[in-house]
Amino acid sequence: MSDILVHTEAGVSTITFNRPDKKNSITSAMYGQLADALQAAQDDTSVRCVVIQGNETIFSAGNDIADFLNNPPAGMDSPVFRFLRGIAQFPKPLVAAVCGPAVGIGTTMLFHCDLVYAGDNAAFSMPFVNLGICPEAASSMLVPQMFGYHRAAEALMLGEPFMAEAALEVGLVNRVLPPTEAASYAQAVARKLAAKPLSSVVETKRLMKKSQSQQVLAVMAEEGASFGRMLGEPAAREAFSAFMERRKPDFSKV
Repeated sequence: MSDILVHTEAGVSTITFNRPDKKNSITSAMYGQLADALQAAQDDTSVRCVVIQGNETIFSAGNDIADFLNNPPAGMDSPVFRFLRGIAQFPKPLVAAVCGPAVGIGTTMLFHCDLVYAGDNAAFSMPFVNLGICPEAASSMLVPQMFGYHRAAEALMLGEPFMAEAALEVGLVNRVLPPTEAASYAQAVARKLAAKPLSSVVETKRLMKKSQSQQVLAVMAEEGASFGRMLGEPAAREAFSAFMERRKPDFSKV
């Protein structure tokens, strides 16, 4: 069975992370599937809304580290950047249902969704600094805009998890629900959106995002250049080696 499931019904295309044995960690191949699913939903006139979800215990643990080291992002045409551009520029409404851990890209992709519903077990984290790298998905711009600078600095520079209620307080999520209800609630909202005039919803989204849409892509490109450079530097090598060896990293000499 595919690690990314896509099901379309009643105008709603649901994209599901389906790799629970690996905590829905995302491989390069999965990024390609995600990019393709978003493009298909954009092109399909019967699709009026998209939902992205995991399951009741895990949204996504972020990048699959072993796969990431074997298939690092190689330029702006790589699968990961195809997905990031696709979600940033997706014109139709995007809804997310998030339960359990949402790590790295599992959190930063949510800044490009229009509505986010979280289980009360959701734990968000952006531990890029802890891996010797830098933010991605334009999060270096979007997190300070949403959280305010000091809270953004705490989230991005410390990289520690914050729970659903904190995410609700800063505006990252719209509502916190029991984990058993988050996906069904997101589906209900998606069907409400799908029943509205698509042209009005799309134009409203375009107008809301217009002032920063080009800036988002520019920041993504700048982050991508820094990210790629930092992957080859000593801090990242130590962080990833420590992760694979299941030990605490030692950054005292980097």
